[in-house]
Amino acid sequence: MLKSKLKSLSPDFIINFFTKGHERSRKAKRNIFASFMVKGISILISLALVPITIKYVNPTNYGIWLTLSSIIGWASFFDIGFGNGLRNRFTEAITLGKHELARIYISTTYAILSIIILTVFVIFLFVNFWLDWSKILNTSPDMASGLNVLAIIVFAFFSMQFVFQLITTILTADQKPALAGFLNMLSSLLSLILILILIKFTKGNLIYLGYVMGGSPIIILLGSTIWFFRKKYRQYKPSFLFVKFSYAKDLMNLGVQFFIIQIMAITIFTTSNIIISQLFGPAEVTIYNIALKYFSLPIAVFNIILAPFWSAFTEAYCRSDHAWIKSSVKGLLKIWALMSVLTIIMIFSADLIYRIWVGPEIKIPFGITCLMGLYAIMINWNNIFAFFLNGIGKIRVQLYSSTILGVLTIPVAVLFGKAIGLEGVILGSCLIMFLNSLFTPIQYFKIVRGTATGIWLK
Repeated sequence: MLKSKLKSLSPDFIINFFTKGHERSRKAKRNIFASFMVKGISILISLALVPITIKYVNPTNYGIWLTLSSIIGWASFFDIGFGNGLRNRFTEAITLGKHELARIYISTTYAILSIIILTVFVIFLFVNFWLDWSKILNTSPDMASGLNVLAIIVFAFFSMQFVFQLITTILTADQKPALAGFLNMLSSLLSLILILILIKFTKGNLIYLGYVMGGSPIIILLGSTIWFFRKKYRQYKPSFLFVKFSYAKDLMNLGVQFFIIQIMAITIFTTSNIIISQLFGPAEVTIYNIALKYFSLPIAVFNIILAPFWSAFTEAYCRSDHAWIKSSVKGLLKIWALMSVLTIIMIFSADLIYRIWVGPEIKIPFGITCLMGLYAIMINWNNIFAFFLNGIGKIRVQLYSSTILGVLTIPVAVLFGKAIGLEGVILGSCLIMFLNSLFTPIQYFKIVRGTATGIWLK
């Protein structure tokens, strides 16, 4: 028995694991392995950033920063789904050998998103004069003017990232999510280095934090965009000559549906910070986000595994390779079960980890830990089937379910929050996620069994 196990870990076995099987599977396995290496470093950096950033600006200001970032993040609504539309259309085009069409899709997407975000930024500059961020964030009125400046800084960097992050979309569509993850890791590493420099040479300042956290991704993404379009993706380099707005409809037919789902997802995932800040104050946002960050680990790990499959499902569906799809989903379900067990272990280890990670001063109630763990398990379940459906563009059921549940998110969270407290806000999110997770597996099984009709096939 022992000899057999040792043999299974031999170099030959490991080499065969990565070199045998369907080419699509080999790509996925290589990307998963590389992504684990990259994401492992990213997670360590992300975990280190939390206590270091809290040390720099204090827990209350950190809560303010998180809430403001969540609000600014809503501007990603204006993507109108073009990013995900490009992801699917680019994969389809290169799968079918239509390289000029792929370049048209890329050039057109860059042009449209640049126009959209420039317009939105100008509108924001005007509206920002009338906003009282101290009231929005439930902070001291003395901070109003500084928060207005911080909002402009964060939004300016976000606007640039809105366009430049398309290079990660292209890498992921080309079934290279590990490379896209590497760019994100570099951004986080640069942020960490710059915050350590701030701690050494300055006192806690939200404006400086805004420059560091907003500027770091821009430096990495802009450099990467120039590099890849001069090298590997030279034939797809964006050009005004290949901007054809007539193709926007092709991107938007799928993109608008992604857009609405994206709005509902952001509503579900980001409104909690604002609700908690309004009901309980910014300090409670920090408690909520520490627990959320902790349980983002199993979500992040599972997303590493899932990442190559979106575009792989697109390719497999284009080639009618249903056997590979079924086999892949079956394997992902087994991994989900294992990840769920590990998440439960994380729940009971949480108090020790919190003390080591952020110190004993910040107390995270066990009820919040349990609910956040349950939330992570449900997100991972939902993502298995959502990645398949997103990859093949059959998202009408998700569109309707996420719209209805997204509208219910805020009132449910507020109602539960007022009745139960901070735990109630998370419980409301769990209820919404549970309901949202019922429909995607039903649609998946209908499609792979060939029994999908009507809305289930759209």
